[in-house]
Amino acid sequence: MSYCRVGFVTGANKGIGIAIVRNLALQYPRSTFNNGPLLIYLTSRDKSRGEEALKSIESDAQLKDAKVLVADGGVVDVQHHTLDISETKSIQNFAEFLKEEHPQGIDFVINNAGIAMNGFDSNVVDVTLKANYYGTLQATQTFLPLIKDGGRLVNVSSMVGKLNRYPVTIRDRFLSANSVTDVTTLMEDFKKAVAGGTEVEQGWPRAAYAVSKAGVVGFTRVIAREETKRGSGILINVCCPGYVQTDMTRGRGVKTPDEGAQTPVMLALGDIGGQTGLFWQSERLFEW
Repeated sequence: MSYCRVGFVTGANKGIGIAIVRNLALQYPRSTFNNGPLLIYLTSRDKSRGEEALKSIESDAQLKDAKVLVADGGVVDVQHHTLDISETKSIQNFAEFLKEEHPQGIDFVINNAGIAMNGFDSNVVDVTLKANYYGTLQATQTFLPLIKDGGRLVNVSSMVGKLNRYPVTIRDRFLSANSVTDVTTLMEDFKKAVAGGTEVEQGWPRAAYAVSKAGVVGFTRVIAREETKRGSGILINVCCPGYVQTDMTRGRGVKTPDEGAQTPVMLALGDIGGQTGLFWQSERLFEW
């Protein structure tokens, strides 16, 4: 089968990730982005969990009732592919696969994968930044060249990545970052502060997940500006899905996964007026 649109979602075997896949399938047929059959790659670190997630999509009652999937006569096909954004080789392998399978390019990427660990020490910081910051950054830089002009790239961050928890000195460094290196330096400074036990004194929160997500917002803004300067028509945005009931929030969220999926899906498929390099929440712009 040939496809007019191709996209993928990372970390899509559960929670917000699989809800994003569901809602992409539900909303694509009536979106202005629809110009023919769509292939969505549901990606996950674990192959068996990803395949189980794919089965749940294929048997989803709402999707069947809407008749959006190809198997039910619709225009959306969903396939699984393994992808671990914390591993360089996994990112490279998937990129090569996409180049071979879709030499004309892909249409959207939603980087949703991330981890949240218990506790706080140098190991937690290192592991969290490796996945959430460096992994998402490498995925963004690797997959961005594969996106067609006019396509979309969406990075999923968090409300805890907002800058209101930082002193002015650190906040200004985030806001004035002119390169990815500037943002990465902030992440490395955080790691050094934690290793030296001076993070509180320097104004850093004792929360690896929060800092990693601030970094995601920071580098997304920078890369979007760089793409705009070189004349790219790709819209690159970052969003908070809200406080969602998932394993990551230990079920304490106030939104369902489907509700949390609405903003990233809107940024991938919706008419957002050509806006890029911005932070979104609850389907609207928010101050970072």
